[in-house]
Amino acid sequence: MGPRTSSAILTEGLTKLYGRRPGIEGLDLEVLPGEIFGFIGPNGAGKTTTIRLLLDLLRPTAGRATLLDRDAHRQSVALRRSIGYLPGEFGLEPRMTGRQLLEYFGRLRGMDDLGVAPAMAGRLDIDLDLPMGRLSRGNRQKIGLIQTLFHRPRLLILDEPTTGLDPLVQDTFLQILREARDEGRTVFLSSHILSEVERVCDRVAIVRDSRLATLETTESLLEKRRKRVVMVFAAPVDAARFAQLPGVTDVQVQGTAVSLRLQDGIDAVVKLAAQFTLLDLRVDHPSLDEVFMGYYGEQK
Repeated sequence: MGPRTSSAILTEGLTKLYGRRPGIEGLDLEVLPGEIFGFIGPNGAGKTTTIRLLLDLLRPTAGRATLLDRDAHRQSVALRRSIGYLPGEFGLEPRMTGRQLLEYFGRLRGMDDLGVAPAMAGRLDIDLDLPMGRLSRGNRQKIGLIQTLFHRPRLLILDEPTTGLDPLVQDTFLQILREARDEGRTVFLSSHILSEVERVCDRVAIVRDSRLATLETTESLLEKRRKRVVMVFAAPVDAARFAQLPGVTDVQVQGTAVSLRLQDGIDAVVKLAAQFTLLDLRVDHPSLDEVFMGYYGEQK
């Protein structure tokens, strides 16, 4: 595992400009050792730019970054063995098998064997001996995940890692990340899928318009989410009664349908709705973009 670091990732004023257009601007961020850290935002918010800066694939316009207490630029080569990286988009040699790819990466990392790769392949249900040109997108993604993890790196940097995976495989992969955290390793997870981040991350940074909008615990973020509840009744009802319930806002009426935003539990709303003839009930969790608009729309 190596010595414990004071910060797994630390950025200070990290900025990348593409001409006059910012990719990321003034990013001050600290990721602690042994946590799963969510880095989330809409597509185009600056997530991938930030990751490429951390990995020295891009050079910053201003500011600096350190990974595992090493300078991300000056010591980038030395950092490689301690990092597992999965890009959002990656290419694989179609004639090479997964096993051959992993053996190649293993040699680059000074490994004598495939480490935990066979066990991970079993858990993710992927045949390492098939040519990658014959694999579906989801199975290619599994190979990418294994090459990120099989050398047991101290720091994992994952850009949209569950793309193309079916729900059961997503569950298995998120469990693998929890196990890595429990072993003291650090995970930096970029995503635009809020539900994925909620399930696995300890803390979350939200970027919007190339800037950090907020940084908080996952629990705090969950508290700020408002569900949209839509109820359809057999006849019009007095919607004002719903508006008086605690945690209810934005009550709207359309014919016999009543919709509202709900901060807390749904018990009081259901009990009131049951006093009428209820034909349908739907609870929609907000998208990540809606969370931004609802809670960070004032921040530019």
